Amino acid sequence: MKKTVLFAQHENAGAKMVEFAGYAMPVSYEGVKAEHLYVRSKAGVFDVSHMGEFLISGKTAVDLVQYVTSNNVKKLKPGEAQYSCMPMPNGGIVDDLLVYCLNEQLYLLVVNASNIQKDFDWLQQHNRFEARVENVSDAWSLLAVQGPESETILQSLTEVDLSAIQFYTFVSGTVGGANEVIISATGYTGERGFELYLKNEWAPPLWDALLEKGVHPCGLAARDTLRLEMGYALYGNDIDENTSSLEANLGWITRLKTKDDFVGKAYLKEQKAKGIQRKLVGFKMIERGIPRKDYALLNTKGETIGKVTSGTQSPSLNEGIGMGYINDFSLQHGDAFFVEIRGKSVEAQLCGLPFYKPR
Repeated sequence: MKKTVLFAQHENAGAKMVEFAGYAMPVSYEGVKAEHLYVRSKAGVFDVSHMGEFLISGKTAVDLVQYVTSNNVKKLKPGEAQYSCMPMPNGGIVDDLLVYCLNEQLYLLVVNASNIQKDFDWLQQHNRFEARVENVSDAWSLLAVQGPESETILQSLTEVDLSAIQFYTFVSGTVGGANEVIISATGYTGERGFELYLKNEWAPPLWDALLEKGVHPCGLAARDTLRLEMGYALYGNDIDENTSSLEANLGWITRLKTKDDFVGKAYLKEQKAKGIQRKLVGFKMIERGIPRKDYALLNTKGETIGKVTSGTQSPSLNEGIGMGYINDFSLQHGDAFFVEIRGKSVEAQLCGLPFYKPR
């Protein structure tokens, strides 16, 4: 297994380490519920250095990124970022990602750890624009500082005015002695927070500085429950090569009207015209039970109408929550259906997303 440069810090803090996307990663330190609630009430830090980073550069950089992603990259100004996905010709999703406009000829793509090589190959395959594509994943670390106290704590380590960094914008500056850090207000928890992109050498001292300031180390298990409470999709669970962005409630990042041709546009345009056959929905448990991935979803007649893609016991709400695809479009918010849990039909209720709204 590969290791991030913070592996020693995780071991010293007593983290439970697991294999994830080929990396030894901390799944928890003192427990998922404690870490989850710490992020909701104070501030936590995640080592997400396993994520992939690509630099796309040159005069045609914007053309390549525009062609392989579903969102409208040409709307981005330097210092702005956007959430997007890379569609396949058949509408499936190669990956979901963040796109940062560093300048008009330089873009940063942040992709999922399990898809780094696949995504890099996909970019190369579609690089008819001869833009430069560079994989810098192994040279960069990424720390996610999240929680209502994150701005106050992080501000004590930098002269950059963090209050001026609005959601999906970023600046570069010095943080805790680390130079040329990309400080981005893009998070995966719903809380106020910052993603810090920096060279590997700066990651251990900055991690230590954050912990000395009272930021709590958090593992991937809490990151998963936090994102699920917000209804954020997880690649490999809620979206993959067999789901389209329209089915996954990601029509808002699928610019069929405002973009010229991009990979998968023809399929997605046709799918929208004909109508999708299934959709991703959120639900909460009415009866006691925890929904898990691949559990069957049943209507009131006991017929299978879909399956769970993500589910957990929400630490913030203290109830079972989940997302899944259903093919029964007659169900409306508030309607009852069932989750099949160990052979039993357990009542659930369709609800809107997010499940939890941060203060």
